Amino acid sequence: MVTPNQPILLVEDSPEDFEMTVRSLKKAGLKNPIHHCCDGDDALDYLYRRGAYVDAMDARLPGIILLDLNMPGTDGREVLDEVKKDPNLNQIPVIVLTTSGDERDVQESYGMGANSFIQKPLDFDGFMKAMTRLNEYWFEVVILPKAAEAVG
Repeated sequence: MVTPNQPILLVEDSPEDFEMTVRSLKKAGLKNPIHHCCDGDDALDYLYRRGAYVDAMDARLPGIILLDLNMPGTDGREVLDEVKKDPNLNQIPVIVLTTSGDERDVQESYGMGANSFIQKPLDFDGFMKAMTRLNEYWFEVVILPKAAEAVG
């Protein structure tokens, strides 16, 4: 289970989807801090503590990554691939949270090591139910490896 002080990395390029995700998770009872990266490059910089994050005070890696697939530039597929290939990052659960329901995206994501694939419901009530279930499962039921320190 993710401890309450472990950050959650939310990689989402849509400000509206970011706000709805955060609001839904908080309403579902999530107490963890949420760090927002608006694209794949920013997410990789955060995970590797480079660029704007080189002097990051909090050296803890996220307990979970919530990852949108379809973003400009470095997309979610590339982030997922890099995270799951890196021995210092690959134990972090990656939950793909995307509007896509395309079977190819589902297959490709699991093939690259995604731990879950959730299609974003289009209405707020459906989204709220999905985030409540996500919170219950990943933050209250599942036992995860202890968080590692940041990658140097």
